[in-house]
Amino acid sequence: MSEPLYDVIAIGNAIVDVMAPCEDADIERLGLAKGGMTLVDTARATELYDAMGPAREISGGSAANTLAGLAALGAKCAFIGQVADDQLGEVFAHDIRAGGIDFQTPVRADEPPTARCLIFVSPDGQRTMNTFLGASQFLPAEALDDAQIASASVLYLEGYLWDPEEPRKAMRRAIAAARNAGRKVAFTLSDAFVISRHGDDFRALIDDGQIDILFANEHELAALTGIEDFHAGIEQLAAKVPTVVVTRSENGAHAISNGEHAHVPAEPIDKVVDTTGAGDLFAAGFLYGYVRNKPLAESLTLGAICAAEVISHYGARPEANLQELVAKRLG
Repeated sequence: MSEPLYDVIAIGNAIVDVMAPCEDADIERLGLAKGGMTLVDTARATELYDAMGPAREISGGSAANTLAGLAALGAKCAFIGQVADDQLGEVFAHDIRAGGIDFQTPVRADEPPTARCLIFVSPDGQRTMNTFLGASQFLPAEALDDAQIASASVLYLEGYLWDPEEPRKAMRRAIAAARNAGRKVAFTLSDAFVISRHGDDFRALIDDGQIDILFANEHELAALTGIEDFHAGIEQLAAKVPTVVVTRSENGAHAISNGEHAHVPAEPIDKVVDTTGAGDLFAAGFLYGYVRNKPLAESLTLGAICAAEVISHYGARPEANLQELVAKRLG
């Protein structure tokens, strides 16, 4: 096997996050599902944008956020995702490249516009996301470079992007390219609603041995396995997936890798400001440890450090120097 060019290559939604603080009364008035992620159409996106207070625009998307964390830690990364030929598309492309991430996907000239996620952040730090997928759901399989995918140690796939048909085909092609090259395939379940729609697909990928590393939170774990008991659920998955990583919010994270168990507590922080990107940055820290062959518990701790940093401020991309935080915490 040739030496990889990238540590991680990811396929995900190319989204610009539009974030604004709100009150719980606003969540209720607008009929939003607090703490969840809801797909919206153009009309609903316009309605919610008009209802937002002063907002910040920050490039986002789950897998792209994970790569931003990985790149900040020193990993070499590439991203595959679809933007339109518009202003938000330029914002996304600029931001991801400025973070040191290779991004070569050609822009899409036609409608719809670049995706955006309207995020309402309530006083307790919970983020309520309303996502207009726009151009991101039209990523064609032809946009993939199989040789580029084969040149990464790990292919990381975002469950959110499994919903639209074209990207689903693209990700299946990418899995084949990675596996044919002897690389690892990592998958994040993203959200329980995604599992409710595509759980059979995900379970088939797992049963067929297509997934090497699976990321979930405890609610997604229960939704995928149908088992409410956490330990029984993770054990069931670990029998089929070489490495299973499950986050449990303030209760830390647990992983089983080739029979080895590890658990770490959540990293202490002064205040939870915004939980947007917590799972994404946890995956970044864990994958950084994984590609550097760190012990399982240390990889979990790296994830916890990155997650703690991102929930201490608004936005799903790291603001502090992650390498310095890791050095201070782990020496």
